[in-house]
Amino acid sequence: MIIAREKRRNNIAEYVLYMWQIEDLIRANELDMQRLRATVIAQYRQDTESTAEIDRWYAELVEMMLTEGVRKQGHINIVRIAIMQMEEIHSRLMADPKEMIYQGLYYQVLPAIVQLRAKSAGSNTGEIETCLTAIYGLLTLRLQKKEVSEETLASIKQMSTLLSVLSEKFAAREEGTDEALL
Repeated sequence: MIIAREKRRNNIAEYVLYMWQIEDLIRANELDMQRLRATVIAQYRQDTESTAEIDRWYAELVEMMLTEGVRKQGHINIVRIAIMQMEEIHSRLMADPKEMIYQGLYYQVLPAIVQLRAKSAGSNTGEIETCLTAIYGLLTLRLQKKEVSEETLASIKQMSTLLSVLSEKFAAREEGTDEALL
């Protein structure tokens, strides 16, 4: 919760990836607060007040997942909204003639996006969500200690760079310091 708040403020892409990880952690504990308290919340070394706040946060996430029907898969609305906001800023940056650096980064990563979207035929995800999914997939593969090709790593690095710049633009918009994105 503390980490999520900080990531949301400073790097929206990291926030989304973190929240996906939290959703998966909650699913791994079968949306059971008792299990989450024992396996997750107990690992936080915080004072009583902070621990209670963390507990409430996880309970709220569990409730959202149940209410929003994402018990087995999918993402809660607060995360989906963040992704939609990222997609919207991406579209604005692509339409802005002053954003040639961002557009150049995008065109470098576009072949990998097209390839990933072709593999997930029928998926209706946007380009930014495709990049986020690829990065999350890499993180998952690394946790499983599976090998990843150099080509994949190079593509993921390009996606990370694009998302990093997008996250900076997102933060500037949130702070009200980028007039073009307000």
